[in-house]
Amino acid sequence: MKSRIVRPVNRRGQNSSKRRKRGSVSGDTQPMRPVGQNIRQSRLGDTQPMRPVSPAPGYSTYRNAYRESIDRRREMLRTSQPQAEHRRNRPAAKAKRGSVSRLLAERKRRAGAAAGEMYFDYDLLLVIIFLMCFGLVMLYSVSSYEADADFGNDLYYFTRQALIGAAGFVVMFLVSKIDYHIYGAFAVEIYVFAMFMMALVRTPLGLTLNGARRWIKLPAGQTLQPAEITKIAVILFISYELCRLGKKAYTLAGIARVLAFGAIASGGVLFLTDNLSTAIIVMAITCILIFVIHPKTKPFVVIIIAAVILAVIGIAVLSVIAANSDNFRIQRIISWLNPEATAADGSYQVMQGLYAIGSGGFFGKGLGNSTQKLGVIPEAQNDMILVVICEELGVFGALLILILFGVLLYRLMFIAQNAPDLYGSLIAAGIFAHIAIQVIFNIAVVTGLFPTTGITLPFISYGGTAILFLMAEMGVALGISRRIRLED
Repeated sequence: MKSRIVRPVNRRGQNSSKRRKRGSVSGDTQPMRPVGQNIRQSRLGDTQPMRPVSPAPGYSTYRNAYRESIDRRREMLRTSQPQAEHRRNRPAAKAKRGSVSRLLAERKRRAGAAAGEMYFDYDLLLVIIFLMCFGLVMLYSVSSYEADADFGNDLYYFTRQALIGAAGFVVMFLVSKIDYHIYGAFAVEIYVFAMFMMALVRTPLGLTLNGARRWIKLPAGQTLQPAEITKIAVILFISYELCRLGKKAYTLAGIARVLAFGAIASGGVLFLTDNLSTAIIVMAITCILIFVIHPKTKPFVVIIIAAVILAVIGIAVLSVIAANSDNFRIQRIISWLNPEATAADGSYQVMQGLYAIGSGGFFGKGLGNSTQKLGVIPEAQNDMILVVICEELGVFGALLILILFGVLLYRLMFIAQNAPDLYGSLIAAGIFAHIAIQVIFNIAVVTGLFPTTGITLPFISYGGTAILFLMAEMGVALGISRRIRLED
């Protein structure tokens, strides 16, 4: 038989005594549970504190974290401009040289206003009002014939532009009342929203007009051009990014990062809305903002010269190799290089515009007496409105427009130089760049210096979305001017 090993039985009493002895040795002073006590009841009546369990993060947690991030962004955007100590007395000196601003400042000083009072650029406001009113008058003169022929109402374009302009003034006033740092705090969200709106163009909501799919259908027969949103979104976001980077924006990695964001927005405009001219404007705004904040000028001059040389070489090669291409952009370049040969097709609009400018003389034929607007120049109320102005008001009318835009840009430069912080200065510089580039491009196109691009003349040309967001930009600029302090 196999032997069996018998293990000793552990009795409850022996074990308890052992545990009691062991506990006394270790210094445990906790009373022991009686042997006869119900274990289940002991567990239910246990009053020992439990370990706190951290709850899972909910909506309120994420909301509070998001609010804290927004507050940090707003605080970061209040970074002072470089050499702010040397510019502290500039607003007073500059404000005295302004015509309307000088009179208002003097009245306030005579009333006993204290030093450090807030400033408001009334000169900029008057220039905007004058440009809008002048644009409405010229829009009616240019579009009345075509509106009557197409819609049976000569006031069709005028009425729509006037209503949108009035709404634009309301938007400008409301935007000017809001602290521009709030826009900076939400600059990332605005940038993403602009990209999303452009992506909607490729959905069934997109609308094709004149062979271009660039608009979104809205209720009540209205349309929206998302590329206009991208312009102001890029100004706000690139300015925010440059402020966030700080001194890193001067490095090659920082510049590459900012250029990448500008290139993404520009590529979205080009590939989602098929708008090359606006894509160029968006990228140009990004480059100008980098140029403004960067302490060195020489590298940018070298880059510009190299870009011009490459552009000339590229155009020369395209004119030879791609002469028979079906691409409409290449055909525009070829027509621009040889307008007389394509006067009946590719360069028809530009050539008729040159005829209108030449026939106007210095003082023009008189308001409403243009002949080129009578169906000769198609869609004259859009990007070719300047040629009709030159025909009716002559070179004098063109110079008047240039003077008005010059004053507008000067006031924007003044705001950029005297803004209370770096972010405000960059926003004003971005708005300056946007308007300057668009005016230069439009004048260059109608005079035959640039190929046809379809860029409108700000405040003058017909366009609801463009006017609305342009007035929003002016509201932001006026809001920055409210933060300028007058120093004695």
